[in-house]
Amino acid sequence: MGVAGDLAVLLRLPDFRRLLTVRLLSQLSDGVFQVALAAYVVFSPEKQATPAAIASALAVLLLPYSLLGPFTGVLLDRWRRRQVLLHCNLLRAVLSCATAGLILLHVPDWLFYLSALSVTAVNRFVLAGLSAALPRVVAAERLVTANSLTPTAGTLAAALGGGGAFVVHLVLPAGRGADAATVLLAGLLYLCAGLSALALGRDLLGPDLAGTGPAPLGRAMASTARGLGEGLTHLGERPAARQALTAMTAMRFCYGGLTVMLLMLCRYAWADPDTGTDHGLALLGLAVGLSAAGFFAAAVITPWATRRLGTAGWITGCSAGSALLLLPLALPFAVAPMMLAAILLGLTTQGAKIATDTVVQTQVDDRFRGRVFSLYDVAFNVAYVGAAAATALILPADGRSSGLVLTLTVFYAATAVGMVRVRDVSRGTQGAG
Repeated sequence: MGVAGDLAVLLRLPDFRRLLTVRLLSQLSDGVFQVALAAYVVFSPEKQATPAAIASALAVLLLPYSLLGPFTGVLLDRWRRRQVLLHCNLLRAVLSCATAGLILLHVPDWLFYLSALSVTAVNRFVLAGLSAALPRVVAAERLVTANSLTPTAGTLAAALGGGGAFVVHLVLPAGRGADAATVLLAGLLYLCAGLSALALGRDLLGPDLAGTGPAPLGRAMASTARGLGEGLTHLGERPAARQALTAMTAMRFCYGGLTVMLLMLCRYAWADPDTGTDHGLALLGLAVGLSAAGFFAAAVITPWATRRLGTAGWITGCSAGSALLLLPLALPFAVAPMMLAAILLGLTTQGAKIATDTVVQTQVDDRFRGRVFSLYDVAFNVAYVGAAAATALILPADGRSSGLVLTLTVFYAATAVGMVRVRDVSRGTQGAG
């Protein structure tokens, strides 16, 4: 059966459709919220953003992924995942409204960041819960196709939400009112995402608690260190999953550096920094949309590619392709080549992620899956923030740095070399041929 047939089978599964709906609404909201923050922090006319300021903002907004990651895994392996998806999205709706109010009140930046931080902190539970729940509604032999559809569809939804946020900003008069209105829109969508989780059975998404019932919160928090150690030990016993996570973390580092570079190019190199902030924001929106097209292409190509190359071979090809593409497309620092890079690097990055998600889901036992996915997300986002911090040290204000492009090319190539000798053990999970 081909990809289209596999997708048709998946979409006929009512529980899969319901889980997918929760993901789409959640990540649609994320896209709106993230663009609202980018517009407020980077593209506000009264703010003169620097690479260091952008790196600091990313560190603040992504800090929950580093600090809360281990806790989410332990709790996700004890709490009903349906309830996590319901309550966390409802809480994010409330917190988004509070953030919009702070924007209008002209509060100090630290207070705004604290409020935004609370929204992204709760997001950690939602994304990890969605990934850990997927094998509960999809058979193992179709996980590659499911991983192609669900995270990629979620990313496309986030891009669509981001596009909607861009439209709000371009239509409304520039200023805090537009920023606050966009954050309120995100809050409304978070509310819809939370309510959509009610369509899923309370116990459908697990985890299996073997009749013990959910552990008390205090005991669960106290066992965090032990649970994290158990997750690391389990991951250490799964070499295919461990190596795939390592490669994906390296690719995420590269993507983080390129993100900061693109932000600075849009803000200063491709638009008037004083009067052209709307133009720069529009270019960023175009890049996000083109990246989404690359993500969609990855969803179509990855099941076919993994059936022929295996998951390890496809990750190798994606990292090698990124290394070959980056130099000719990024070094001119021109709009057209960079937009082409947004499509192609979106394809390779998302293609590698789909394969990595599948390896983790098929090689990790269900009772450890929440912890391992939390570790996955911690590594993912520490790499992203680390890349932003490192980029801030070498990137000039206009975003043009040949040294950065060359360094990231070497990172991509080294990742491909590191994957060449990895033995693929996941061919049996590639789906029907």
